[in-house]
Amino acid sequence: MTAPPAQGASAVAGRLGVLDRFLTVWILVAMAVGLALGRVFPGVGEALAGADVAGVSLPIAVGLLVMMYPALAKVRYDRLGAVTGDRRLLVSSLVVNWLVGPAVMFALAWLFLPDLPEYRTGLIIVGLARCIAMVIIWNDLACGDREAAAVLVALNSLFQVVAFGLLGWFYLSVLPGWLGLEQAALDVSVATIAGSVLVFLGVPLLAGFLTRRLGERARGRTWYETRLLPRLGPLALYGLLFTVVLLFALQGEAITSRPFDVARIALPLLVYFLVMWAGSLALGRALGMGYARSVTLAFTAAGNNFELAIAVAITTFGATSGQALAGVVGPLIEVPLLIGLVYVALGARRFFPEKGPVHV
Repeated sequence: MTAPPAQGASAVAGRLGVLDRFLTVWILVAMAVGLALGRVFPGVGEALAGADVAGVSLPIAVGLLVMMYPALAKVRYDRLGAVTGDRRLLVSSLVVNWLVGPAVMFALAWLFLPDLPEYRTGLIIVGLARCIAMVIIWNDLACGDREAAAVLVALNSLFQVVAFGLLGWFYLSVLPGWLGLEQAALDVSVATIAGSVLVFLGVPLLAGFLTRRLGERARGRTWYETRLLPRLGPLALYGLLFTVVLLFALQGEAITSRPFDVARIALPLLVYFLVMWAGSLALGRALGMGYARSVTLAFTAAGNNFELAIAVAITTFGATSGQALAGVVGPLIEVPLLIGLVYVALGARRFFPEKGPVHV
């Protein structure tokens, strides 16, 4: 469905279902439930980490895949050529994600946590793990360009296979050495990163592509988009809520027992997400990309691949390490903040001369 460009955030929100309209409330409830589970049942974290896929707990992996699948089933894959030909968008995304983002997080980590090396290292790892999963959800809720989101997520994911380990070495060892700061090490293989990308992007991307191709071939595009997609849509938010519960159950005891540490980790993350999102949105507008692609650029720049960051932190430093805690605090801040930025984005549409259609 589309709404006329003149409609703003309130008009769009009024047409959302109960689950979408009160998503912020449901996410806060899911976070609280997860924290309570982790606090009441301390062994739940070990149970969740018992079986893993690409370094991520199997139940969490299932939640992530369910969360991504419906959004990728909505992508019109026959329109991807129009996105791959937009060099401004592709180059801007690579620059923002791989030059600006890690540098901003490195600076904020040292500025806010100079005396806490474990948390600082964890934040730098979060800054290196670029967008995959939840970006698709935020972009769709903010009426961004679905095809552009699919292309940018795929592009940054492929770049991540090569860049993650190299940038980890640079920002944790080389640059601190040049600046006379404390150095750290990151032991992560290309195979680990490639496995994460293959599972958490490749599987739902293939499933979404095949669903659209086979669905349209069997019943036509009208049936597919008006009958099937509305049934698949709620699965993304159910998967999101399920994943949030499990993530916070994994570190519930640590988060609730060290609230001051969590607050110190949260502050640079809050600044990071706001700076990356607002700066990228402004960049998109300055380059004349229009609302849909500007907001896609913003969310792909601000969002992080927290499942990879957590997996790397747990594999390298241990499940109960400060680095792992910093990784888990990432979605603690990212989820509610970026949900709020969805509404900010919808309200900011009036500042874009080329607004484009709004998908509901």
